[in-house]
Amino acid sequence: MDGNFSSSHMSGNPEFVSRSTRMFLTVIMGVFTATGILLNTLVIVVTVRHRKLRQPLSYALVNLAFCDLGCAMFGGVITTINSAVGYFAFGELGCFIEGFTVAFFGITGLCTIGVISVERYIVVCYPMGAVLFQTRHAIAGVILSWVWSFVWNTPPLFGWGSYSPEGIKTSCAPTWSSRDAGDVSYMIIYFLLCFFVPFTIIMVSYSRLLWTLRQVTKLRISEAGSTNRVEMQVVRMVVVMVLAFLVTWLPYAAMALAVIFDHSLDLDPLVATIPVYFAKSSTCYNPIIYIFMNRQFRDYAIPTVLCGYNPWATDPISEVETTDASSLNKIQKTPCRDKIEL
Repeated sequence: MDGNFSSSHMSGNPEFVSRSTRMFLTVIMGVFTATGILLNTLVIVVTVRHRKLRQPLSYALVNLAFCDLGCAMFGGVITTINSAVGYFAFGELGCFIEGFTVAFFGITGLCTIGVISVERYIVVCYPMGAVLFQTRHAIAGVILSWVWSFVWNTPPLFGWGSYSPEGIKTSCAPTWSSRDAGDVSYMIIYFLLCFFVPFTIIMVSYSRLLWTLRQVTKLRISEAGSTNRVEMQVVRMVVVMVLAFLVTWLPYAAMALAVIFDHSLDLDPLVATIPVYFAKSSTCYNPIIYIFMNRQFRDYAIPTVLCGYNPWATDPISEVETTDASSLNKIQKTPCRDKIEL
């Protein structure tokens, strides 16, 4: 365990925030947590039940839903309870468990988004290339995400780095506010390998993908037209998911890095808590984006929730609207780069 968890964290801290503010934070976190648990469970159940949804991209999307579900259950629930009572009520062991699990699921989710970005780039721009993104590649990417996250979240178990309460002391995370040399060195390496490496992969993949699409003057109505439109819809969906993740987590990452590199910076506990709660709210955004921006998934998900009834029913799901590489190869004759008008 870490040495940053003192007995003061086991009792109330009324000086941090007023009771009304605490109750407001409790309600907000409770709503985001409940929504995240329900919607991510829906994504997992619907994908498992319907074979047509089991495409290479779906493995990564379901893995992302599982990561969000883990963050909501181990992070959101605990934070909601602690916000209600006004302090961290689960002791040192509970702090370690929450800090580890939320960081573990969170970094796995970020790495999974990196896998999704690579998949989109390969499928959309190189459907006839030498390397096709297939199911085995998606599974390998998912496994790598878990392994990478596990490797870099376990050092506190062996004394390098630690987990401790943050903000108004209602949630725990890797200790970014400590001045201890071990904590500081761990957090610098942690951010470099677990945040900036996947972040760079995401930015490079989508920058090249969007640059390629920008060169295309228009998508002609042709035999491949419907597939092109579906592919573009999926690209837009994943781009929005990436932006949602970054918008919710960047303020937290920026705050932590600022404190790490500027030891004189002393943040107000409430100010330090806002990015924490904002980041934990990210668990409900991805399934919302996935459900409302993916017609194929929506046509299966809504009847599941409404016991077979779909008031927004569209035309029957066509096989041509699948997003796997094999269907693209049957329709598109040239890779994305051949369509560019230079």
